[in-house]
Amino acid sequence: MRLVVIRRELLAALAVAATAAPGCAQQRDASPGFGRREVMIPMRDGVKLFAAIMTPKGAAAPLPILLTRTPYGAAGWQDGRPAPANLTALAADGYVFVQEDIRGRNKSQGVFVMNRPNRDPGDSTATDESTDTYDTVEWLIHNVANNNGRVGLFGISYPGWLAEEALIGAHPAVKAISPQAPMTDTWLGDDFFHQGAFRQAYGFEYGWGMEAGEVGAGDLPITGKDTYTWYLAFPSLKALTDSTGAMRIPTWRRFVEHPAYDSVWQRRAFERSVTGVTIPTLTVGGFWDQEDLFGPQATFEALERFDRTGINHLVIGPWSHGQWGFPGGESLGNVSWGSATSDSFEINIQAPWFAYWLRDKGDGRFPEARLFDGGTDRWRSFDRWPPREAQARDLYFRDGGRLSFERPVEREGADEYRSDPANPVPYRPRPVEVTYSPGSRWARWMTEDQRFVDGRPDVRTWATPPLTDDLTIAGDVTAHLFASTTGSDADWVVKLIDVYPDRASGAPEVAARPGMAGYELMVAGDIMRGRYRRSWERPEPIRSGAVESYTVDLHHQLYTFRRGHRIMVQVQSSWFPLYDRNPQTFVDNIFLAPAGAYQAETERIYRSASQPSHVEVTVLPR
Repeated sequence: MRLVVIRRELLAALAVAATAAPGCAQQRDASPGFGRREVMIPMRDGVKLFAAIMTPKGAAAPLPILLTRTPYGAAGWQDGRPAPANLTALAADGYVFVQEDIRGRNKSQGVFVMNRPNRDPGDSTATDESTDTYDTVEWLIHNVANNNGRVGLFGISYPGWLAEEALIGAHPAVKAISPQAPMTDTWLGDDFFHQGAFRQAYGFEYGWGMEAGEVGAGDLPITGKDTYTWYLAFPSLKALTDSTGAMRIPTWRRFVEHPAYDSVWQRRAFERSVTGVTIPTLTVGGFWDQEDLFGPQATFEALERFDRTGINHLVIGPWSHGQWGFPGGESLGNVSWGSATSDSFEINIQAPWFAYWLRDKGDGRFPEARLFDGGTDRWRSFDRWPPREAQARDLYFRDGGRLSFERPVEREGADEYRSDPANPVPYRPRPVEVTYSPGSRWARWMTEDQRFVDGRPDVRTWATPPLTDDLTIAGDVTAHLFASTTGSDADWVVKLIDVYPDRASGAPEVAARPGMAGYELMVAGDIMRGRYRRSWERPEPIRSGAVESYTVDLHHQLYTFRRGHRIMVQVQSSWFPLYDRNPQTFVDNIFLAPAGAYQAETERIYRSASQPSHVEVTVLPR
């Protein structure tokens, strides 16, 4: 597949973050036609950034400005056309929409730096995304006719991170910000690493798609219809790098040179840079976001530390990455939610929120959090998130594959499996398409039926009996493993799963959709790399055979396990090729590890009274 095709698919998939560039959503005629103006906006260092300004025709009263900054192309929409479908509700209220190319991208001047680090506050001559936002807002309020002096920012994914960066040294005219699926921390839990484990397929394909053209690297070199097979053909990450010439890609070079959570990554992490919240903020995410699940939750939590006036808000829906930016949202993959959740967000949440802060419309009574319960298929509002009344409970691994709220009493007990880098567990059913290729199932993989790995000897499973009552989790989900390895490093993948009843159960949700009988829906899941069990910054080997404790953050969730369903936990040590294979032999830098370092090892999960592996959930009282 040629690079131009990959880049086009990538832009089509992510330009929704630029508020629906052409091709991202069908046009509706409900909103007024817009006049289009293209400008070059000067920054403090003389670099000029391209922006498209769309102003509704015939507007009488001064209007607020909604700004989106993007690396994906500030295409806007054509002169005389209405706003794209996902902006219909906002357009009906009346805004000037502005889209701006960031430095070095598309029609803007300057040099592009992926996820540009925040500048040293003491260096008044330096620039970063926050200073470019400030300078853009300053120019807009003085050069866009008939504006009311108020500016809001929003965007999805990379533009979501750019929106939240505006909170750092914010311009006084910025009155509302909505970071949506922001890539808040690309090492700790978003695009490129998760708790130390490298997101190989995404890091390689996204980095190549974004930067190959600038460095002349040529076509994406992946061949064949199954990337599982293609990545597996390289015996090591080093072999992948050397064979493809990936060191030409600046972001890949950063991966190789900075594999741990050092200052290079920390300076790019919004939650480590923000020092307050003075602007109303609506952070938006999806519970099945395959790219930036961590970012919205980390952003909300970081801002919540400083919020004293109730201006920090959170929305999480039953969505994949940016799905709420498209009309509909009735389902994700095989799972149906029973309503148009994206439309509900646009009309009932996003539009009223911006209308209040930018247009003085409405009463301003917004709950702290609005989240969608994917078990009962309904939105719920919370005055505090996580809710105060939720109580921590532990789901313990027991003998015979049982999962129970009762702590084990046995003095000894463990389950083991053999993890082989030559035969890693696929992260989704094969064939695994190129991430942004036509027909790719990338957006739905987190809701795929986990029965596709049932029976693999390198996946261990524990499950409850059918529940006698509904059980609602609301808040943190955290796995606590007591485990050992015969190697000196290991990855730990933990999945919390809702097992649907079989057909004979008579459950109405199965009767309505017989294909969901026995379905294993991953409600929460993530991975951590064992070498980072004590410090993200300083990896260290695991002593062979030693039982150590590992904490795997599965993040927040609101979900009801229905009566008759079972709760399941799966544990494994690979998730390929999304995540690279751990050599399972400790080396200083896995990106430089020789092929001989990759060894099959035995992993043991302990479930005794003194070493009780479990998943901690917070449960709402009935």
